Amino acid sequence: MIPFSDEDLMPAVEKSIEKIRPMLALDGGNITLLGVKGGKVFVSLGGACVGCSASGNTLKYGVERQLRIDIHPEIEVINIAPDLAENWEEIAKKIIGEEGK
Repeated sequence: MIPFSDEDLMPAVEKSIEKIRPMLALDGGNITLLGVKGGKVFVSLGGACVGCSASGNTLKYGVERQLRIDIHPEIEVINIAPDLAENWEEIAKKIIGEEGK
């Protein structure tokens, strides 16, 4: 369990994401922080990351790894497809609700 509220996590997550963004940009990718809900970080990978076969690795071994180093070892990052990004909060509620069962 992450010992911080979603509101407390937001500034730290934003700062960490800014460290990651240049790495993604080198390969034509981008990342948008959608928000934090239930201690999980919701992002949307964009640019060249969309449809890239390595995007899952980028998410886990790049983005999530950096957030775990910077913030907390149990933090989890979830990618929401760009076309669903505006509905990320509804998706987050479903994900968090399913894990609580």
